[in-house]
Amino acid sequence: MARVKRGVPGRARRKKVLAMAAGYRGRASEVYSVALEKVEKALRYAYRDRRNKKRDFRSLWIQRINAGVRPHGMTYSQFQHGLKLAGISLDRKILSDLATREPESFKTIVEQVKAAIPAKAAV
Repeated sequence: MARVKRGVPGRARRKKVLAMAAGYRGRASEVYSVALEKVEKALRYAYRDRRNKKRDFRSLWIQRINAGVRPHGMTYSQFQHGLKLAGISLDRKILSDLATREPESFKTIVEQVKAAIPAKAAV
């Protein structure tokens, strides 16, 4: 059986890892074994944080909407309930953007939501 020499694929693999490790501190950008560990860990963080980013942005949008409806005498949960009753189907990202950049447009939405919420029964 013929002897297989694996110089080219191995070198290519090591070059790829070292290229991904460019900019790392110390031996992590120069020594293959150290760079491999650092690159693998970085890829794990990247995978995890692509999912966490969605969670973080949703939380930010909720905070911005809440801050936008508070001056109008509502809470975030009351606002969301009113949106459902009013039949307004804007997502949190758009509502957050309106609350921060277009306060007048957001105010009209809040007024529509207030009109859709039935008045509390007098006790």
